[in-house]
Amino acid sequence: MAAAAVARAVLFSAARRRLCGFTERLLIGGAAGRSLYFGGNRLRSTQAAAQVVLNVPETRVTCLANGLRVASEDSGLATCTVGLWIDAGSRYENEKNNGTAHFLEHMAFKGTKKRSQLDLELEIENMGAHLNAYTSREQTVYYAKAFSKDLPRAVEILADIIQNSTLGEAEIERERGVILREMQEVETNLQEVVFDYLHATAYQNTALGRTILGPTENIKSINRKDLVDYITTHYKGPRIVLAAAGGVSHDELLELAKFHFGESLSTHKGEIPALPPCKFTGSEIRVRDDKMPLAHLAVAVEAVGWAHPDTICLMVANTLIGNWDRSFGGGMNLSSKLAQLTCHGNLCHSFQSFNTSYTDTGLWGIYMVCEPATVADMLHVVQKEWMRLCTSVTESEVARAKNLLKTNMLLQLDGSTPICEDIGRQMLCYNRRIPIPELEARIDAVNSEIIREVCTKYIYDKSPAVAAVGPIEQLPDFNQICSNMRWLHD
Repeated sequence: MAAAAVARAVLFSAARRRLCGFTERLLIGGAAGRSLYFGGNRLRSTQAAAQVVLNVPETRVTCLANGLRVASEDSGLATCTVGLWIDAGSRYENEKNNGTAHFLEHMAFKGTKKRSQLDLELEIENMGAHLNAYTSREQTVYYAKAFSKDLPRAVEILADIIQNSTLGEAEIERERGVILREMQEVETNLQEVVFDYLHATAYQNTALGRTILGPTENIKSINRKDLVDYITTHYKGPRIVLAAAGGVSHDELLELAKFHFGESLSTHKGEIPALPPCKFTGSEIRVRDDKMPLAHLAVAVEAVGWAHPDTICLMVANTLIGNWDRSFGGGMNLSSKLAQLTCHGNLCHSFQSFNTSYTDTGLWGIYMVCEPATVADMLHVVQKEWMRLCTSVTESEVARAKNLLKTNMLLQLDGSTPICEDIGRQMLCYNRRIPIPELEARIDAVNSEIIREVCTKYIYDKSPAVAAVGPIEQLPDFNQICSNMRWLHD
């Protein structure tokens, strides 16, 4: 049972990993670093008052001598989530070692110098805890959910698995088969397939264009040296955040961090490895298969990184487009104008807008599932709606989208695990956690004029990336799609 539980956690991490990229995350643009203080105590008292009104616990941050950051929020719960957020994902790989970060995530649960795999699984099960990990294109995460009283053991286990994993040859060989099966599962999920194709064409010949799992030939050839090299290069103090939420004492967490990480995670010798540049290319990938019942299509333009000031506006624009599924029902009173048109014209089975951001770039677009005969009509309506965002979106629509975005933002921070994830990600991106009142103020500052201006900047007359799979004979050619990014007539 114990082995099955941990194995399931590892296997499910792939689907969860991609959903993290696909879903609207709560990192909001702005310069990384400490907040500025004007007028001394007056602004501090205003911030304190806002926290009292909202009853939001403070996020405390401390940096160790080796650069590792410790960040926590104590909400006094009986349970907690604690994890390590590491600034290292598939983007730091090259063509030859693509897949190493994900392979390493799998190996974390296969035993350490202190614990065998069975010992690790039994200890976690006996605590009533959960241990999990996932890899994205820019981050690797290891985290545990446990009773608050078990925080010291949870931190010790996390420290053990990232610093003392045995990476045994037998376990490496066994895990190859697990990852190859995971790849087969991924290939049956057409949404994931389309998004991998979208990245491959949008960021062709760059690190973001490669998949997280890596190609089959790499999985078959990755060896212990590759895994050790990746750890010694990237798992360094300045690139790691120990984040915790729930019933967590920051002082206790800080002492645990000093004890388990203070001496072991050295800083980089020389400069931190530079983030590989990834250039966006307007282009397409089509995989036509007329035997498939439905066409799966993603269209995206280049957006911005998390810290860019236009991120908030693009998030509001993303909410304006919205999402819809046939199971929702509805009609002319749906909040999304595109959903109204889609529902009324029976143009697709579902669509979902997305705003996926990375450090210095991003993809803003839409994913849709259509009948073969309605692909062209659906794309026409989508691009027409995009043009409307650039030219004539109304103030009332923007106000409704802002309210929906704020609601979704707060609803996602429900429980210690999503809060811990929010802390970890924001610390890596900004070196601080942006307070909720600040997020809401930035959203409130957006109006219809700003939306039109920002959407014109990133959408109008821009060459998109297109990925399409299935019966796509009716999909317009790429030149036609590009010309429709300028203006559309009925």
